[in-house]
Amino acid sequence: MLTISQLAAYAGVTVRAVRHYHAKGLLPEPERDHSGYRRYDAAAVVELIRIRTLAEAGVPLSRVRALLEAGEDEFAAAVDDIDRRLRAEIRERQRHRQRVAQLVAGESLALPGEVVAYLDRLRELGFRERLIEVERDSWILIAAQMPDQVAGLMSIKRQQVEVPEIRELYRDLADMVDVGPDDPRLPELADRAVAFIEAAAAESEGVEDPFPISDDLVELLDAAFLELVPCAPRLLELLEERGWTGWTMIRRVESPSGT
Repeated sequence: MLTISQLAAYAGVTVRAVRHYHAKGLLPEPERDHSGYRRYDAAAVVELIRIRTLAEAGVPLSRVRALLEAGEDEFAAAVDDIDRRLRAEIRERQRHRQRVAQLVAGESLALPGEVVAYLDRLRELGFRERLIEVERDSWILIAAQMPDQVAGLMSIKRQQVEVPEIRELYRDLADMVDVGPDDPRLPELADRAVAFIEAAAAESEGVEDPFPISDDLVELLDAAFLELVPCAPRLLELLEERGWTGWTMIRRVESPSGT
């Protein structure tokens, strides 16, 4: 015969757990012997192991007693149900693990692989990390709203950044991403930007935009640019003085007559 401590040790639980199962009515509590101790037999060990196994599988204690008393078919069906639930929990935990792993991956947490590769290419080309952060935040917004168009948009961006003239313009913008609105280099940067914009507009005249961006997203991206880049308001003013407005979706300034 076993003491409660021995019973707990055999079943792999704590004495506190045994007492809890007694209180829940799951494990009968034997009478005290003439020495004042409660003694347990082998059947109690078997019963306690069954209780522990069900409890560890996530079966609510309120159901354990019913399962212990169930017939063979009912018990098998209940075990199948428990198994399905556990497999679902495992899949959910695996998804949680993947999300945690993405945290280590940094940018890939919220960005498609094409964008991460593009940002890495900017680093290879020596662009300042500050500009890459601005690009990253913008692409997070785009990927959230236009996930199916990211690959096509990225193809265009990757081609552009490999053109030496565009790359140099972009590098100059990167160098001024933290400057103030009074920086004397801004007018010259605006001139070069307009030259590129006009050349691109002439090349694409009459061609429908394959990746149209909604007005709401354009407004959000422009707001992010204005917030993240101190000289952005002044740069946009300079562009407008030169006949162009907007940033995400640059367009010609309409004349007062609308022509």
